Amino acid sequence: MAQTETAANARIAGAAPTAPPDAHHSKRWLILAVIGLAQLMIVLDVTIVNIALPDAQKALGFSNGDRQWIVTAYSLAFGSLLLFFGRVSDVIGRRAMFLIGLVGFAAASALGGAAPNFEVLVIARALQGVAGAMLAPAALSLLSTTFTDAKERATAFAVFGGIAGSGAAIGMLLGGVLTEYMNWRWTLFVNVGISVVAIAGAATLIPRHPRSEDRPRLDIPGTVLVSAGLFGLVYGFANAESHAWSAPSTWGFLAAGAALLAIFTWWQTRTAHPLLPLRVLLERNRGGSYLAMFLTGIGMFGVFLFLNYYLQENLRYSPVMTGVAFLPMVAALMITATISTTQFYPRFGAKILVFLGMLMAGGGMAWLTGISLTSSYAANILGPLLVVGVGMGMIFAPAMNAGTSGVEAHDAGVASATVNTTQQIGGSIGTALLNSLASTAFAHYLVGKNPTSQLVQANAAIHSYITAFWWAAGIFAAGAVICGLILKAGKPDPADPDAAPVIHA
Repeated sequence: MAQTETAANARIAGAAPTAPPDAHHSKRWLILAVIGLAQLMIVLDVTIVNIALPDAQKALGFSNGDRQWIVTAYSLAFGSLLLFFGRVSDVIGRRAMFLIGLVGFAAASALGGAAPNFEVLVIARALQGVAGAMLAPAALSLLSTTFTDAKERATAFAVFGGIAGSGAAIGMLLGGVLTEYMNWRWTLFVNVGISVVAIAGAATLIPRHPRSEDRPRLDIPGTVLVSAGLFGLVYGFANAESHAWSAPSTWGFLAAGAALLAIFTWWQTRTAHPLLPLRVLLERNRGGSYLAMFLTGIGMFGVFLFLNYYLQENLRYSPVMTGVAFLPMVAALMITATISTTQFYPRFGAKILVFLGMLMAGGGMAWLTGISLTSSYAANILGPLLVVGVGMGMIFAPAMNAGTSGVEAHDAGVASATVNTTQQIGGSIGTALLNSLASTAFAHYLVGKNPTSQLVQANAAIHSYITAFWWAAGIFAAGAVICGLILKAGKPDPADPDAAPVIHA
């Protein structure tokens, strides 16, 4: 008894050794800055090159038909490899995968910026996509494991979600500035500087963790099936931009992609070490969150793609002014994302936020259908952009939070990859689908009219944009209903392993 009392007194007095504080945890907000910088680079690269394409085309002399591959090469590699590298990051470690992705992104960007011809530029963009597929799931899973306190986690995901939702608009602004005042090559070279800063920060701040014995094994057949299936889908939809939907190169790839994904789903129920365990998908909050990211990826491109055309081609905005025009939406998105995840998500959960966000985004898209040749920014564009920004802010951060909550350590990377995959695949499908619908509307408008008239051409273009906006509004409305039915009602329960983040050693 005396020995016990002595030991107890020693512990009280502080004589017994105590676990040292986690020095890296005290730097968690700096880690968030590094992760956010990497995520910004990933998402802005989807659009930063778009505005520079005309200048790049003049410099390298490639055709209009080839131009789309500068964009498609990135999304093809990115979308088809996300799940694979998400699982690899669970095997080799998220820190290692994050650093490899940053180095790869810097190298690919340097190659693209120095590209002497079209072929090298396409290869560089594909390599950027590969590096992005390494970075994206590692970044999100690092965020999930760095922030385990519920309130801090909400704030971190608000910042991350705001970056994910606004990066495309920031990319357009930055691309416009770099193209107009420097050179199109700097839309690629800029990533080298960002990567160097992120590499230094990651190597210094992100801690090394001992390898867990509970590491998953790689599912090689599953990897081949899902990568080929996603490639088929992305390629098929991308090909629809320049070929008819009835062309074998379009529907053939779409059918093959769908068939391979169906076989992949079957295989995941048979293999002992699945690439994407169905337990990750079938929990209602995670499944509903992935669907929300997918549908939002489809719908949001109606804003970025067609409003970009409208501002530059019809209202004659410069590239820089086009980027500036999107800034109010970015501000609304980031403010709403912060408030939604720090104040509302802990109280109400993802269901009501995603439902209302989808409705608001759809309402903003419907409002945009009022544009015309005589529209002004203040009267006809600013209001809809603010509404869409608020809606997306209510979707992105809560969906990302719910989509990565409650997973075991060995599933963190693949859960994070699934969030990014659904958004990326949704964006690729949205670009092709809305482009095809807009092109059809443009052709139908010209029937019986003088196609050589500039006024008729301008009105036909606006009619095609309005068609795309209506479809995007419908997609958001459908998303509100579907996600509202799937997601669980009520606030996240810390006692529920499917709602609370798992603390990882």
